[in-house]
Amino acid sequence: MTDGNIARIAVEGAGVAPDRLYDYLIPDSLKPQLQIGYRVLIPYGSGKKLRQGFVFDVVEQPCCEKKVRYKNIYSLCDQAPLLSKNEIELALWLCDRTFCTPYEAAKAQLPSGLCMDAKYLLGLASDASEESLTDDTAREVFALLKNKKTYLTAEQIYEKTAGRADRAFLDRLVAEGVLITNIQALSRLGGKTLRIAELTEKAQTVAPSMLTAKQRLVLDTLRDLGSAAVNEICYYTGVSASVIFTLENKGLLLLQEQRQERLPFGARRGDGEQLPIQLTDEQQQVFERLQAQLAQKKASCSLLFGVTGSGKTSVYTRLIDEVVAHGGNSIVMVPEISLTPQTLALFYKRYGEKIAVFHSGLSAGERIDEWRRVKEGVATIAIGTRSAVFAPFDHVDFIIIDEEQEHTYKSERAPRYHAAEVAKYICARDQALLLLASATPSVETYAYAKNGRYELLALPHRYGEVSLPKVEIIDVGEGGDERSCLIGSRLSQCLADNLRAHKQAILLMNRRGYHTFVACASCKSVITCPSCSISLTYHQSNHRLMCHYCGYSEPMVEVCPVCGKETVRYSGCGTQRIEEELCQMFPSAKILRMDADTTMAKNAYEQKLRDFADGKYDIMIGTQMVAKGLDFPNVTLVGVLSADIGLYLDDYRSAEKAFDLLTQVIGRAGRRSEQGLAVIQTLSPDNEVIRFAAAQDYQNFFNSEIANRKAMIYPPFCDICMIGFLSENELGAKNAANAFLSALKASSSTEYADQKLIVIGPNPSVIRKMGNQYRFKLLIKCKNSKRFRGMIRQLLFTFSKNRVYKNVKFFADMNPASIF
Repeated sequence: MTDGNIARIAVEGAGVAPDRLYDYLIPDSLKPQLQIGYRVLIPYGSGKKLRQGFVFDVVEQPCCEKKVRYKNIYSLCDQAPLLSKNEIELALWLCDRTFCTPYEAAKAQLPSGLCMDAKYLLGLASDASEESLTDDTAREVFALLKNKKTYLTAEQIYEKTAGRADRAFLDRLVAEGVLITNIQALSRLGGKTLRIAELTEKAQTVAPSMLTAKQRLVLDTLRDLGSAAVNEICYYTGVSASVIFTLENKGLLLLQEQRQERLPFGARRGDGEQLPIQLTDEQQQVFERLQAQLAQKKASCSLLFGVTGSGKTSVYTRLIDEVVAHGGNSIVMVPEISLTPQTLALFYKRYGEKIAVFHSGLSAGERIDEWRRVKEGVATIAIGTRSAVFAPFDHVDFIIIDEEQEHTYKSERAPRYHAAEVAKYICARDQALLLLASATPSVETYAYAKNGRYELLALPHRYGEVSLPKVEIIDVGEGGDERSCLIGSRLSQCLADNLRAHKQAILLMNRRGYHTFVACASCKSVITCPSCSISLTYHQSNHRLMCHYCGYSEPMVEVCPVCGKETVRYSGCGTQRIEEELCQMFPSAKILRMDADTTMAKNAYEQKLRDFADGKYDIMIGTQMVAKGLDFPNVTLVGVLSADIGLYLDDYRSAEKAFDLLTQVIGRAGRRSEQGLAVIQTLSPDNEVIRFAAAQDYQNFFNSEIANRKAMIYPPFCDICMIGFLSENELGAKNAANAFLSALKASSSTEYADQKLIVIGPNPSVIRKMGNQYRFKLLIKCKNSKRFRGMIRQLLFTFSKNRVYKNVKFFADMNPASIF
């Protein structure tokens, strides 16, 4: 119940003023129920169109001193507040730190789908007559619904009558028997079914001339497959879903909803079984130190720096045991969906119903279910990727961020937060322990640990005295072993030996597809995506050229579209081509490919990794999703097929990312009783990053990298703010970037003259065009202070008011994951 008259609301899509809240009158009918955190519908702008919003505050008088005619809140969307006071405060913190709007910050904390609940539909009663209506607005509503099959939402009627038929008016018509109600749930909310297509009898006799080429392609595909999911048909044929729905309307396809398991990764069983974990003396010392920090109930942050296979998971699992024993709440974050199944298998077995899962692989309905289980106190441990940091606990006692160096913890869309920064805020608020864990911590994190900002705890040895893998660096350049990205003779020999010993192997090829480059040998033109400045990749499984950025695809070509000659050449290699070569080299071996193409189906990660762990496959080839955090006892061989990918990119983090990937994948080998072997194929055998990774020598890598960062003034010696500009017109994006630079110069020489800045650019991004948007960037080396953020916020708001650049999208990103 509220005593105020005015609600301060964060409104959906209300411009770029990051801290702007809008004042609305609270109708008397809503005062008994309305509280902070409610989701509401409100009229916004000059028209009567309704938008969603979140109530951030309730006050007696409006904040604006001008005489303004305030609008009423239209209705509440939910039976209870979705956001707590803590979450409202976190939203305001996100606004300040990430230059987003309050609505974006609030929505980020909720599971996607929650803001698309049931629709409240209205239609005419069967006996309703226009003659009985005496009110003009009622007759207007009658006219909108005079087709007795027409149903509209209350919001649609409100908008179509310019606000005359508000919720109270419509409720009166329902009470009088003029209107009837119907509740229609949005189909995408449940997420319980998979749509499967199969041919009808009519499809067997339809004349090909009656169908388009795309429709014939779909029918031919289903004749081969029998039945398939709609998303699989779209992938293999390159058609859109609308083609499939057209065939259904023609009676040629039957679409059926196949029920899917609602619980993520299978059912939970009981309360779990907390079997004892045996720690080594080294692990025990680290555990006792962290246990003491937990007991202090003070905000603290520690870095658990342990080599691959040192048992970091065992240490933080024991800490979670402590939190559970005292009735507390924990959050466990992993960087990739591919790591979630193994982590979940361990945690479900140990904690059962106490687990809730958060990541993008869940359906909308599953996400809502898991969110509610935390909200209601059923689950006390949240496990997942970046979004798990927003698990709606009233109080958090312990947060662990595994593989803390991973760029996936940084959001690339508003709000552009880093999960570790949000975790620090939550731990400071709740006086909790934050544990960052990695074998290859980010340069910034390790520097903070070295200078005492974080406590540094080390596990320098593998669990059980298991030796680190032996590493061989193979030169595949000129005069070296042989082909630069396929399987060289030494690696081939090692694979053969491994198969004879009935051991498993993991091969890393950080590019998917078959051929990664298609060009004409005559005119030298490259086959590129029409929407992105990137070459298309050939996928053999569907015989199409595909763009890995926007999803565009087209059939493979043999004739050059520019010069018309049959001189198109396919080159480069990806995971599909490696899979084919492995099948030819080892025809009796069972090969598993793990990349974005083979794991697009729901729960595909879990099933494939479980099959590999059960020994159903001998060799797993994949992109970086196979490189980190996975633990397979029978894997004794790891191969890196092209270690140079990503090593020389135009990004100050390229060396760090390459070292991390190589070190992590090497660490997948020999994690039990026998020493493993890693074979690295490279064009740069003398590169120090590769040498440091081969030796698992993080300390010397850090010393070299921190010296480079200091000389070039990069983090941790500064922060970087990237201002991005996007437009369908290249000149428009460029001019906008230059105009912003001029405004920045003027501001930093007058009102903000105290700010020390180094500005780079503006320059086009490495991928100049993506999704039909040309991209320019401005990099600002700075100190991430409240005053600096205030300057940027002011510039962004002023820039948004300039109609000259109305067709240019722009954003600010503090310490972006990539400066491409």
